[in-house]
Amino acid sequence: MRCIFVGIEYAGKTTLINLLKEYYARRRQPVHMDDHFTIPDSTLSPSSREEMVNYPDDVKERMQRMQIQYHIEVIRNYAHVLISGWHIEESIYSEFYGNDPDSPYYPNFWHANKRTHEALVHEARVPDIVLVHVTASDGAIRERMTSDPHRYQIIREGDIGALKRRFEEECDQSLLGKRGRIDLDTTDRTPGQSLDELLLKSEPMITPGELAIRAMAVPDGDYEVVYENGVRKTVPAGRRG
Repeated sequence: MRCIFVGIEYAGKTTLINLLKEYYARRRQPVHMDDHFTIPDSTLSPSSREEMVNYPDDVKERMQRMQIQYHIEVIRNYAHVLISGWHIEESIYSEFYGNDPDSPYYPNFWHANKRTHEALVHEARVPDIVLVHVTASDGAIRERMTSDPHRYQIIREGDIGALKRRFEEECDQSLLGKRGRIDLDTTDRTPGQSLDELLLKSEPMITPGELAIRAMAVPDGDYEVVYENGVRKTVPAGRRG
């Protein structure tokens, strides 16, 4: 399943992506996961993140534009893709904070390209693309900001409502959402419950191969694959036969 996760900071996108990555790993399926679009890139070293915050705006814009474009090919070429933010997050955060001297974002994001990126994916006719809009109540966002603050927080508390509306609007306009869209509200749900909701809601959008992967019986702990009379089975490691 090719998932594009979008939504306001603290909604729970990264948590869901990590759970889905583990879900596929338990079924021994390779995953291409990219949760590094928010400035500064969370996958960089601490020193590199600190430097990225202070890059000139034109350098940030070019870096982000290049990686946004590059991920069109990622979506096309990998069967299990988990991307957080992509161009939608970039558009909204540069719109809100691009002229804020205390924000790592830059002004003048090229908004005209938003639908172009999506059209290039759409025209490739790859299967099971799902736009996952992750949200939570204003109160839940505020509580998470307080209880588990991010080192490089992007959003401002006073902008929560307006940001949520912009994410909703972008999802409504997105060509990807026309292929398949899921809205997840994580306010009163555990991460596991949100994962179950995502898997259930995505069933009408996935391929038969993906459905077969989900139907695999996977034992707890390490396991191995065996065939008995042509039937594929998964059994706990060391219990063959």
